[in-house]
Amino acid sequence: YNPLQMYVSGITDTEEERIKESAAYIARRNLFATGEGISATRVATSSSTEEQHEKKSRKVAIRESAERLALKKTLEETEEFHRKLNEDKLLHAPEFVIKPRSHTVWEKQNVKLHCTVTGWPEPRLTWYKNNVPINVHTHPGKYFIESRYGMHSLEINKCDFEDTAQYRASAMNVKGELSAYASLVVKRYKGEFDASYFHAGTVTMPLSFGVTPHGYASKFEIHFVDKFEVTFGREGETMSLGCTVIIHPDIKRFHPEIQWYRNGVLITPSKWVQMHWSGERATLTLAHANKEDEGLYTLRVVMGDYYEQYSGYVFVRDADAEMPGAPASPLDVECLDANKDYVIISWKQPAVDGGSPVLGYFIDKCEVGTTHWSQCNETPVKFARFPVTGLIEGRSYIFRVRAVNKAGISIPSRVSEPVAALDPADRARLRSHPSAPWTGQIIVTEEEPAEGVVPGPPSDLHVIEATKNYVVLSWKPPGERGHEGVMYFVEKCTAGTENWQRVNTEIPVKSPRFAVFDLAEGKSYRFRVRCCNSAGIGEPSEATEATVVGDKLDIPKVPGRIIPTRNTDTSVVVTWTESKDAKELVGYYVEASIAGSGHWEPSNNNPVKGTRFICHGLLTGENYIFRVRAVNAAGLSEYSQESEAIEVKAAIAAPSPPYDITVLESVRDSMVLGWKQPKIIGGAEITGYYVNYREVIDGVPGKWNEANIKPVSERAYRIHNLKENMVYQFQVAAANLAGVGTPSPPTRSFKCEEWTIAVPGPPHDLLCTEVRKDSLVLLWKPPVYIGRNPVTGYYVDVKETEATDEHWRSVNEKPIANKFLKVSGLKEGVSYLFRVRATNQAGVGKPSDTTDPVVAETRPGSFTLLFCICINTGSYLSDMLIIREYTQRN
Repeated sequence: YNPLQMYVSGITDTEEERIKESAAYIARRNLFATGEGISATRVATSSSTEEQHEKKSRKVAIRESAERLALKKTLEETEEFHRKLNEDKLLHAPEFVIKPRSHTVWEKQNVKLHCTVTGWPEPRLTWYKNNVPINVHTHPGKYFIESRYGMHSLEINKCDFEDTAQYRASAMNVKGELSAYASLVVKRYKGEFDASYFHAGTVTMPLSFGVTPHGYASKFEIHFVDKFEVTFGREGETMSLGCTVIIHPDIKRFHPEIQWYRNGVLITPSKWVQMHWSGERATLTLAHANKEDEGLYTLRVVMGDYYEQYSGYVFVRDADAEMPGAPASPLDVECLDANKDYVIISWKQPAVDGGSPVLGYFIDKCEVGTTHWSQCNETPVKFARFPVTGLIEGRSYIFRVRAVNKAGISIPSRVSEPVAALDPADRARLRSHPSAPWTGQIIVTEEEPAEGVVPGPPSDLHVIEATKNYVVLSWKPPGERGHEGVMYFVEKCTAGTENWQRVNTEIPVKSPRFAVFDLAEGKSYRFRVRCCNSAGIGEPSEATEATVVGDKLDIPKVPGRIIPTRNTDTSVVVTWTESKDAKELVGYYVEASIAGSGHWEPSNNNPVKGTRFICHGLLTGENYIFRVRAVNAAGLSEYSQESEAIEVKAAIAAPSPPYDITVLESVRDSMVLGWKQPKIIGGAEITGYYVNYREVIDGVPGKWNEANIKPVSERAYRIHNLKENMVYQFQVAAANLAGVGTPSPPTRSFKCEEWTIAVPGPPHDLLCTEVRKDSLVLLWKPPVYIGRNPVTGYYVDVKETEATDEHWRSVNEKPIANKFLKVSGLKEGVSYLFRVRATNQAGVGKPSDTTDPVVAETRPGSFTLLFCICINTGSYLSDMLIIREYTQRN
């Protein structure tokens, strides 16, 4: 008994018996159906013949069926074998079969968000509220999270207004990450609102929605108490900034909008930054501080259209180096110009080099979903940009950078944001899709190729970046390439020859970008590119112009004129002149040192833009000096010259208003004003003055106009474009490093008309110096209006401060040609006023404004300058006068 043989033959004993019985039945049926006298023997013979044919056909059919089954089994085994050879084909990224649905509920109701996710390996799902991970342990009884057989749910118990948010379900496995979003709106009943806080027409949203309206009945008073001050931290530490907010009137049911900014940019929650609002106190937590977190932090509390804000600076010091003397870590690692198999990595150089110059940087990459870091460059690169090639299309990567000097290698920088190796057009198309997986793997699909079309040459080939380590080429894909994706071969040759060599000999590149390494510095090269596909290799593109291998971006020049200014008892404001002709400037690093110590400390670990920085954390009463250097991708400039030493003490302030504003000259369409320096200059030198004027018509003044946009350094200024015979009023404001002070009160009205008097106008800008108990030196400037004839001399008048105008007396009987005079014979301890009159051939002009009261006394610390002059011209007296006047003025 052989069942297999019987199966192959297709006939069994039972089947044979059944066939015989069927044949006999057919014979009898035919006999009685026809009614003809056909013999049973003939019928039986005919049935036997049909039986043999049927038996033969059945054997063939069964044999063919068995062959098909064997072939199908072989195919399945082959497919299974190939699947095991390429296990990656079994993996696929997460995909949402059912996405969570948005809900609108009333307060105190429960809500449940559902979703279903597929993927292999099985994705891990995390729920987020406003991009902050939901932790069920920190909110016991509030959230319930379940995950079972690919079905996931988030239940929110007893919803309140604070649960109004955007919720995100993020699924992730080794192939990538995908997110789905749902919004939850929690509504309140109308009857729970107190409408007395609102004016009619000011509320722009229905109260039943329970959201903060855009208009309020009155301006809220927002106060900040228990504020965070200037904060210092260290890399790797957890830092927290907090501020208690008091709002009046206190409307419990309306919640303010709390916003945090860093250097003027709104901060969003992330794994590095968490925010919390308790209803009274706003906090910002930096979970793992890095130098990227350094900057000016601002807390803004918004109530409708009204807001208040408070700011404080956060400094992040470098973590201790793993190797003594190693440099600090780089910062701000970014991915630029990403393409199918290529991306440029940029970063900022650290402020601290560890005591020896930084030799270069190593770049590391890691595929998203793994923990394996691989080094991208064998030798350190000095330039703060580096092209990473050889990426796998469709996969996502993160990067980090390490600095190296002769002492060792720094700790790694903070990792970059994930970037996918994709064609920019594909990335743009994915961004427009609402569920684009930004931080995970991308599944790349290609169009059906059109065979037999050899691609044409690329176009617009040019060098976009050149350093002594590499040259980056860029081109446009060919127009003639069919539907099949093309790849590229890059060729180079030494300038002046036609000896073309293929650079990427083994694997063609997919991106229209390529970085050529291993070039000889100082040599000149040309480049060209060929396209290829399954049909063959196309013609080369036009070659580039000759490119000399070397850094095309220069290191910035040294900043200049470092000026420190008092700020607080622990800080100093440092200003400087920007580096000249600096290209791609990243910013500046500022360093401080106690005068005479020789030890320098960085004042900022994140380069600052602009030319002003406040250095905090200084010791009160110590004298500090400062220096600055600029940084760009090519490197750091040399240090600037050291500033003058400054004592750390109280802050400077804006100056008080100038005073005694007078007209020094008037013509048909312009007037010259003069004034006195403010009595309070704010602890800093006056940097200039701003003048305003306005018309007065029938005693009614108009609006103020600016006479000058840039500040004027002199205490006299000509105002142009005035109207003849029009009456004007003026005001002047002084400025220093602290800012522009309060303008002076408006002057009395002056008429703009041509002065025709013959005598000179008044001298101006009087200054008393070298004050002693019985003498002083008076300096002045000549009149602006000289009259019909040149000024021939000056008279100096003096009187005691308490005396009347009748007691003015002239110090000199004859006019003097000099613009200074030593006034002797004063009484010790007596207060005096001085004025000066100019004279010409027509007579003596109007006196100047008087000086401020000056007491004749020798003040502590007074001294007299003695000049030793080498006489070789015989005019030592004029030299003496020039030197003396210059010295007194300065």
